[in-house]
Amino acid sequence: MYLEAKETARLYQLLSDKLGNDTTEAMFKYIDNKTERSVEATIQTLATKDDLAKVKYDLSKEMGEFKADSLKWMFIFWAGQAATTLGIIMLFLRK
Repeated sequence: MYLEAKETARLYQLLSDKLGNDTTEAMFKYIDNKTERSVEATIQTLATKDDLAKVKYDLSKEMGEFKADSLKWMFIFWAGQAATTLGIIMLFLRK
């Protein structure tokens, strides 16, 4: 939650009165550094448009390869089934 400038100044003044300037300054620097590191960590884990486009391209490529491989094996299966069926029909016709 971000504080407005007036609220930050008021908080700084209240803490300075209670804790002293050095302690208050150190606390504000700590909070700023912690917040900055947290934001940087979040930015590093976010996906960019380029990342998403690359994933989409990779998935499309994989799906294309999968479809081609599946089609090849289906053709082999159908050819085997047709040859088997034809063989059985030939056996019945010879008798």
